[in-house]
Amino acid sequence: MTASPEPNSVSTASQHPKGSLSTCEKQQDKNREIEFFNSHAVQAEYNVFSDSSNRRLINHCLQMAGLRAPGRMADLGCGSGVFSSLLAEKGFRCVGLDLSHGLTALGRKLYPRVSFLTADVEALPLASASLDGILLSGIVHHLPNPLQCAREVHRVLRPGGVFVAFDPNRLNPFMYVYRDRSSPLYSSKGVTPNERPVLAWQVRHVFSSVGFEVSTGYLSGLSYRYIASPLARIFLPAYNLADATLFALPFLKHFRAFVITAGLKQ
Repeated sequence: MTASPEPNSVSTASQHPKGSLSTCEKQQDKNREIEFFNSHAVQAEYNVFSDSSNRRLINHCLQMAGLRAPGRMADLGCGSGVFSSLLAEKGFRCVGLDLSHGLTALGRKLYPRVSFLTADVEALPLASASLDGILLSGIVHHLPNPLQCAREVHRVLRPGGVFVAFDPNRLNPFMYVYRDRSSPLYSSKGVTPNERPVLAWQVRHVFSSVGFEVSTGYLSGLSYRYIASPLARIFLPAYNLADATLFALPFLKHFRAFVITAGLKQ
């Protein structure tokens, strides 16, 4: 795999560079998303990281976005509400929103302090300029074209509001080999057909094109507690160790497992 060159880390560009995501790309197959995650909700809570990694991820996202409680936040792509609950614990008034009614129903049982909505991030049932912050919980990489999601996020945030998103990084060798469709070792086990790890500059471009001032960060060292493939599960401890040590090196930061994208609405 050849790494794509990265533009500057802060951007407000509105033109479409070669290779960027555009409105002509295919749209998300929402029925496949709902079917997949509803079936997952029957089996267990959707909680893939260790408890300490969940907290580390939320703390990193809030710090990068400069978000502090109190304030009204939405957790988009909330699943069963793990991160929504952590935001509520920190003092935010949080609503969790997901396309899967199975997961939002489970979230209501597990986290009664959090409000949950079953809805689409591309058509949010939220008033314009009504939120102080938004967490996009690993949802951008489920959207083959995230432009409409970016527009909706911009619409529902107040001026000065901030979003922060985390997604798997296509430049990370583990994420690429195991989860990118162009890899000869790609595994579809435990993912939907919509998913693909992201390229940081493409995500930055999409959100800057709708009016956000966008910055990008990278994060590794999040320990998985669960992975769908029984074969890959054998190598999970080794992966967790390698990810936490190798990519801690500063010169490898662009290859860390997760891209963290934050954007300020002017």
